[in-house]
Amino acid sequence: MAGSNWLAQLRSASKTALLGDGKRKIHYLFDNGKEMAEEYDMKTNQLLLRKWREKNALGAYGNWQVEVGEPAGLAVGTLDCELIKESSTNPIFMRKDTKNSFQWRIRNLPYPKDVYSVSVEKDQRCCVIHTTNKKYYKKFSIPDLERFQLPLDCTALSFTHANNTLVITYQKPQEILDAEEELQKELKKIKAANDGDGECKTQ
Repeated sequence: MAGSNWLAQLRSASKTALLGDGKRKIHYLFDNGKEMAEEYDMKTNQLLLRKWREKNALGAYGNWQVEVGEPAGLAVGTLDCELIKESSTNPIFMRKDTKNSFQWRIRNLPYPKDVYSVSVEKDQRCCVIHTTNKKYYKKFSIPDLERFQLPLDCTALSFTHANNTLVITYQKPQEILDAEEELQKELKKIKAANDGDGECKTQ
């Protein structure tokens, strides 16, 4: 099964854990040279960030590509952002999951809710957002479903709109919920490199 294959890859990857700021940070190095970094809330085990990078043809690592969490360009105070800045009115697309669902937020979309259409393209294995006023269009896939080779289910998809933000929710299939629970058990077994460092405060 594809899901067990992905779990096997996670188990066999070289892993390092760090604790700090209420987060558990896990770094994975896979056999194929790819790297994945994840951050979890230590109280809730909620995934806060997942990003990837791999080596280019010359063997140098490229930039991190964010899959879940704030896009790198939104980090405050970096020099690049001060010099070259996207318009603050452009739509900002990001994924922020909950325990039971994959969730995407698109900020700076001021149109009323009845303008939006969110659908599943089963053949292309992606979700599509478009507006009747032709002001916004986006296709996006769900990498987790790809890794588990699970089909997209249109009944799992829903959306809301408030405060100029479109929120798209896709209920996680049971296979993924089970795998995430299994993975959390594995991750808790990893001794953090800085366990006890900076976490203890004197009374």
